[in-house]
Amino acid sequence: MFGFADSDLLNDLLINLNTGNKLNLDSLSEYSGKFKQKRLTEYVFLITKELRLDPLAGYHAIELLQRFMVKQLADLLTASTPPGAAADHPKSQEDAIYDNLKERLPLIVFSCVQLASKMSIHSRMIDSDTAVRFLRSVGHSVSKQALLESELMVLKGLEFRLNVPNPLTYTEILLEVLGHNEPSVPVERLHHLCHHVLQFVTLERTAVYDSLLKATVQCVSPSREQREKFMTVTEDCMLLGVTVIAVAVFILHVRRWQQVVGELSHITGISQKSIRDFAHVTLQHITGSSISAVMLPSRGAASETIDQESKSPRRLRQVAAVSCEVSLSASGKE
Repeated sequence: MFGFADSDLLNDLLINLNTGNKLNLDSLSEYSGKFKQKRLTEYVFLITKELRLDPLAGYHAIELLQRFMVKQLADLLTASTPPGAAADHPKSQEDAIYDNLKERLPLIVFSCVQLASKMSIHSRMIDSDTAVRFLRSVGHSVSKQALLESELMVLKGLEFRLNVPNPLTYTEILLEVLGHNEPSVPVERLHHLCHHVLQFVTLERTAVYDSLLKATVQCVSPSREQREKFMTVTEDCMLLGVTVIAVAVFILHVRRWQQVVGELSHITGISQKSIRDFAHVTLQHITGSSISAVMLPSRGAASETIDQESKSPRRLRQVAAVSCEVSLSASGKE
C-alpha cells in the first residue's frame, strides 16, 4: 500500500492538503465542531462498519455532515432573525431549531454516509435497497423516494461540494511522505495503529481538545474568546494527522519518537512543540496517566534528525505549510 508514489506526486499531494486545510480554517463558522459529538460520530462509524464500507467513507461522512448541518443551522438562525434585529439568538430559539433538525437527523446522517461511499474509490456504493433495509433494521421506515430526496437535499445544502478535507486522508498521506523520507519507519504497522488512535481522538474529541486548550492557556476555565480562537486548532486536519502519527510511533517504537516528531515538523511546518503538546494530551487520555518525563526532547535526538536531514537530498517538505504554533499561541499561551 505504501512506497509506490514518487516524490513529485507526494509533493503535489502535500501542497493540495495544505491548501485545503488553510481554506477550511479560513472559512470556519461559529458553529463549526458542534456536530462532531461522540454520539453522532459513533453512529456514523457503526453505519460504516455494518455496511462494510471503507473507514475513509466514515470520516468523509462526518465532515459532510458537519458542513451541511452548520450551514443549515446558520441559515435557519438567519431566517429567524428579522432584518435589523440583533444577531444574538436566545438559547430557546437555538434549542427550537436544533429540535427541528433532530427530527430529520437520522436520515441526513445516512445520506452523508451514502454520498461519502460514492466518493471513495475503495468503498462499495450503498444502493437504495440496502439503504432501506438498513434504516428499517434500526427503526426508521423510509421509502426509496424519501432517501433520494434526502440525498438531493444534502447535495444542494453542500452546494455539490463533496471534496472536503478529512483527518484520515491527511494521516495516510503524511504517513506515505514519512515513509519516503525515512524508509526505516514501519509505516505499514503504523497505519493500522493510526486508525485506532484517530478513531479514539474522534470519539473523545470534546475531552481531548478541552484538555489541550486548558494546557495551552494554562487555565482550568478558558474564556469564551479563548475557546473561539482555539477553533482553528480543533478543526485543523494537518495538526491532527501529525499528532495521530506521533502517538502511534510513541506506542509502537518510543525510541524513535523524537526523530519522527522532528521529521513530521519538517514535512508540515508545524512546530515540534505543538506536535508534542497535542500528542502528550492524547496519550494521557489513552493511558489515563502522565508521561511527560518520557517525552522530554533530547539534544541527541535533535542532532540525529539534523544529521539525517543533511544526508537526504530528496527529502520532501511542504514549505508552504501554515504552522499550528500560531493557532496554539493565539489562544493565550506564550
